Amino acid sequence: MMHSIDMHCDTLMAAAMKNVEDLSKADLREMPGCSIDFKRLHEARAMAQCFAIFFPPQEGLRQRSGLTDEQYLTACHQVFTQSLERNTDLILQARSAEDVRRNFAAGKPSAILTIEDSRAVDGKLENIKRFYDMGVRAMSLTWNGANCIGFPNSKDPELMNKGLTDFGKEAVAYMQELGILVDVSHLSDGGFYDVAKLCRKPFVATHSNCRALSPHQRNLTDEMLKILGDKGGVTGINFCSNFLAADISSEESTAKDMAAHARHMADKGGMDCVALGSDFDGIGSHLEVDSPLKMGLLEDELKKVGFNEDEIEKIAYKNVLRVMDEAMK
Repeated sequence: MMHSIDMHCDTLMAAAMKNVEDLSKADLREMPGCSIDFKRLHEARAMAQCFAIFFPPQEGLRQRSGLTDEQYLTACHQVFTQSLERNTDLILQARSAEDVRRNFAAGKPSAILTIEDSRAVDGKLENIKRFYDMGVRAMSLTWNGANCIGFPNSKDPELMNKGLTDFGKEAVAYMQELGILVDVSHLSDGGFYDVAKLCRKPFVATHSNCRALSPHQRNLTDEMLKILGDKGGVTGINFCSNFLAADISSEESTAKDMAAHARHMADKGGMDCVALGSDFDGIGSHLEVDSPLKMGLLEDELKKVGFNEDEIEKIAYKNVLRVMDEAMK
């Protein structure tokens, strides 16, 4: 089974929401009903897992949890930190590529904290620094709504072509200065091109596929893949059927489709731009690869589309580690 670095899951939200009345009970050691937990990551000999603090739409967040954005951020951070403190036998936190390598040499995967939807930045660069100090090492600029940084992917061409706000451009530059990976998954096309112009270090799409194979606006065009590869960045294969299948209404997520996207990514953006970004516990598809323990199914399909052992290692973890070396600190 290949060692893997997965750039995105939403398991942290699941743990926080399940235990919102008493967060002290939340523990990522075992998460029945979820795809990810510390025990399975350790058993799978995963190298690292990024755990996103995903911000659901504000109205839904209030209805489900009664929490403001700031309270929810604090809650997710508490669940992450207390889970790590309780489970040092299984996993350790990482804030850099060096940490990932050190933890893996000690026989343990790494947990990396990220943010999905940077609306909590709230137009203040000091909040980005605060998140960095909390351990956040990657931030997606938007989810599916506009915020202080930019605009989301959309079927509306006018919205899709909108770029970053003036503050968003400042924020991207500051993130790169600090050593937070700039994540363009969910961003508008216009925002993507602004990021590409601004970034002097590699940037990433933590969980986005190929628009040529699955015509969802969340996916990347061939031109975007080439730009991402030329800038030294990576995109993580998203396991959601709606972003994998030619029919975006499909509910079947297969390792074969994942491998087809990997092949297309490598052909258009170069071998160094392909990575993994499962979106586990944030997607509702029928998943053939439904946990880290099933990554061997993807490895088999990657071989069938012509990837050799070294190339599979690049997809599984080496490409992300290189980006972390170059743009995360």
